[in-house]
Amino acid sequence: MHIFTRALFKRMTLAAAAALVLTAHTPVHAQSVAFEGARLIVGDGRVVENGVLVIEGARITYAGAAQGAKIPAGATRENVAGKTIMPTLIDTHTHLSQDTAALTRDLKQRAYYGVSAALSMGQDTADAPFQIRANVPAGAARFFTAGRGITMPEPGRTTAPIWVKDEAEARAAVRTNAAKKVDIIKIWVDDRDGSVMKMPPAVYAAVIDEAHKAGIRVTAHIFNLEDAKGLLRAGIDAFAHGVRDKDVDAEFIAMLKTYPNLVLNPNMAGRGAVADIAWLKSSQAPEDYAKIEKGNINDPKAQAVHGIQARNLAKMNAAGVKIILGTDGNTSYAPHFEMEDMVLAGMTPAQVIAASTKNAAEFLKMADAGTLEAGKSADLLILDANPLDNITNTRRISRVYLRGAAIDRSKLP
Repeated sequence: MHIFTRALFKRMTLAAAAALVLTAHTPVHAQSVAFEGARLIVGDGRVVENGVLVIEGARITYAGAAQGAKIPAGATRENVAGKTIMPTLIDTHTHLSQDTAALTRDLKQRAYYGVSAALSMGQDTADAPFQIRANVPAGAARFFTAGRGITMPEPGRTTAPIWVKDEAEARAAVRTNAAKKVDIIKIWVDDRDGSVMKMPPAVYAAVIDEAHKAGIRVTAHIFNLEDAKGLLRAGIDAFAHGVRDKDVDAEFIAMLKTYPNLVLNPNMAGRGAVADIAWLKSSQAPEDYAKIEKGNINDPKAQAVHGIQARNLAKMNAAGVKIILGTDGNTSYAPHFEMEDMVLAGMTPAQVIAASTKNAAEFLKMADAGTLEAGKSADLLILDANPLDNITNTRRISRVYLRGAAIDRSKLP
């Protein structure tokens, strides 16, 4: 959809690196840079006003109060007073391209919008996703994969997931994915509006059991409340969507208390209301922006579905379920809309930021990401406004750093 340009990465002298940090046009690993005076949103609920953040190479070496800041001798010191620095976003539910060039483009586009990692959920049939997972391109988000998801036969639909008919085939499908060392197993438990046979409890229980034997977690695409209850009883680790057919009941909320490790990726449906999309105009080709604009309409049916999901998210959040960010599909800027939807559903901006950074990093087992702390990867957003005041301020991006390198944001890759 977009024409891509490859950013050039070169070894630079310290003085040249400092100049590029100031302009943020060509990504380059800064040797040592101290950002001073910004608000630091750590990602775990802590906020440091008038903070200092130091990066050396690809790592954060200090993030905290100005008093006692550890700034290396010779570091480039940059005054960023009035700005907010927070961790980059992590999208735990995507469906990305399958060839090397297109997937690299997808991941570089995510970097442009401040997303530093993406989990592809169950439709990776080619070798390229696994190769890119092992060797992340410069200037691109990190990549995680569920390999080929597992579903019952769905005639007329994609054969990217592994179709299974019984427990034996389900276990074999898990072993196929385990051999490729997938990051998670994805299952679909949905009848697609009555058009296909839904995965029965015995089959999804077999998937979960076989995956857990291999030390792999399982996430489920769901629609109905009763399926969510059955999956909880079977030991599911995460939901890749919230319940969408009805408001969750007291029984379900009570069940959640007995499954404290459950993770919810609400993956909100389209809100069905005209949204502010003007912030996208400068990054999109005119014809692509026109398509976005054409779909930006009021849709009462979508509003009803969204309302169910929003109420259910609020209830699960209140029940203490760990929430993570995920968007579905292949839209690089979608996390910013999803975060707004999560706030409109009743989560606070601070909770949504934690869901999109720390919680999401923990879900992907990214020990070096998700918060602004010494030793973590220097993956950060420098924003022109405070997202704790208004979550849409995550769109007001001044700069993006991935692994200590400033991303070229002169145009969308």
